[in-house]
Amino acid sequence: MRKRIRLGFGCAICCAFLLFALPADRPSDVLAAPLPPQLGSVAFPNSCSAEAQPAIAKGVALMHSFQYTESQQTFTEALAHEPKCSALHWGKAMASYEQIWYFPNDKTLKEGRKEIERARKLHSANAREQGFLDAAALFFQKGKMKHQERIRTYSQALEKLNTQDPHDPEAGSFYALSLIALSEEDKEHAMDNLQKAVSVLQPLLKEHPNHPGVAHYLIHATDRPELAPQGLEAARSYAAIAPDSSHALHMPSHIFVRLGLWQDSIVSNAASKTAGAQAAAAHHAESHYQIHAMHFLMYSYLQTGQEAKAREVIDQSKDIVGADQDKKADSRAFLSALAALDLHQWKEAASLPAPPKDGRDTFWARAIGAARSGDVQEVGSAVKRLEQLIAEGEKRGRNRNDSAPGEKPTDLREANAWLAFALGQRDEALAELRAAADHEDKNGGEGVGVPAREMLADMLFELKRPADALAEYRIDLQNAPNRFDGLLGAARAAQALGDASAAQSYYSKLTQICAAGADRPELAEAKTYSAQK
Repeated sequence: MRKRIRLGFGCAICCAFLLFALPADRPSDVLAAPLPPQLGSVAFPNSCSAEAQPAIAKGVALMHSFQYTESQQTFTEALAHEPKCSALHWGKAMASYEQIWYFPNDKTLKEGRKEIERARKLHSANAREQGFLDAAALFFQKGKMKHQERIRTYSQALEKLNTQDPHDPEAGSFYALSLIALSEEDKEHAMDNLQKAVSVLQPLLKEHPNHPGVAHYLIHATDRPELAPQGLEAARSYAAIAPDSSHALHMPSHIFVRLGLWQDSIVSNAASKTAGAQAAAAHHAESHYQIHAMHFLMYSYLQTGQEAKAREVIDQSKDIVGADQDKKADSRAFLSALAALDLHQWKEAASLPAPPKDGRDTFWARAIGAARSGDVQEVGSAVKRLEQLIAEGEKRGRNRNDSAPGEKPTDLREANAWLAFALGQRDEALAELRAAADHEDKNGGEGVGVPAREMLADMLFELKRPADALAEYRIDLQNAPNRFDGLLGAARAAQALGDASAAQSYYSKLTQICAAGADRPELAEAKTYSAQK
């Protein structure tokens, strides 16, 4: 990783290669000069002094790569020198809104509102800057509003800015991001909003190939099975645009995973994990950047048949920089639960130790592991605890975005399905898993875990229904190409049906996606079958 360049305030001359957002007396449609290569290029015209421009450019670029902590630090430090710069107040407010990740609480909304009010009192003479301030004011406005309403109001204001100049990468990228955030809240119109975001971003990527927000948000907008191919160009370019951002190094793997490009994902997340640790050590980022990369890295190792490598990642959870002991334990529990289920290590899953906090993933895995091991009493106990944890989480307002209020979460449906299976209630078990699979597919599928559709196929195969199982495996592999267990399950189902050609195709594909050092024992089965044909 390149050495991080610290941009001291007032370094306008020594950092003349930076993009300078322009004062009001200059045209807003000038060509952008590049930021240092580790952050990309941005163009944010404003009315502030020349001395403030490096901080504005850097802060906006960091925001585009979701490096929120360092972005806010940049704006805050600059405000100590330039308190009358409206763009810095705007940046400090917007860096507190971690779009897609976390919705601001009342305190954060109040603090953001104060910053925007300070900025508006400065009466910016730059029309574009004023447009961003007005949009932000709508988001941070006082009063009780539903998340969806607040985001939609903000998005509509940005849409006007984008319409005025569809070639402006800042207006376009921030507008597209608001649409992606809206898709997280408004599930009914999620696809419409994502497709609208894609239509805004794709032409901008061609016009501004080094803009971090355009590439980043196009990846987010296409992070669904049916849209992922449209995000591959952005995925191939984003890490090179902002190689000093741990999140930029990781984000391409969202598309790589969707397309089953496992080695690309491994390279992406190994680099992101290292960068995240360095950023956390410098107090520029929280530990979750490392944890997120570790999740994708472990998953990608499993899909290439490298169990030992995957377990090494789990073991590294004890060394997450910037995380306290509880966070490290929670991360280990989370990764261990996913790995045990992906590896079909049912007894291991059933006996996972509970982490100090939450444990939702642990008891979900325990329930499925106990059911697959035939321990009916334990699965019932695990499901009961899972229900309690979900209820507690919803009460705290931290419920997952995978279900609407009053709708049964997917993980609980899966656990209930396997409990019914263990109790011999086959029809109920299949109905629960099919409902989970249909809901998951409708909402973009399972990106980095065992898909509910694959669980349904596994259950059908267990029930001696290989034709039905194969049909589900095929759907599963359309949504999650090159998944190890999807290919293995499809091969076994085809073999049980006497379809040697299909079985050979699936087994052959399985061996192709696995790395030279693959050690998952199921590979021997694939190689033996292939050698016989």
